[in-house]
Amino acid sequence: MIRLVEVCEVLNASNTSRQKYTLREVYINPKHVVSLREERNYKQKLEEGMLPEDLDLRQQFTRLTLDKGHTGLEMIIVGAPQLVEQKLQGEARDVLLG
Repeated sequence: MIRLVEVCEVLNASNTSRQKYTLREVYINPKHVVSLREERNYKQKLEEGMLPEDLDLRQQFTRLTLDKGHTGLEMIIVGAPQLVEQKLQGEARDVLLG
């Protein structure tokens, strides 16, 4: 299992149209990752102040797709696709060597 940080939408109890997001840790099995894509829309959300303030404005985001049987599960992960890929490969290498 590998630990990543996911961007999650906060349920908006008020009737304002502005969405808010939070971060949470998720644990992923690297064997179930189907694809990684850069997610530029979340960069814009960060610049608009919709994401947590403690994120650096230079941060990049990745749309990660997991195999979930007949359907896939998509998550927005903090970090560039190249960094997420390195983390996934590093974890797989550790398992093979162990």
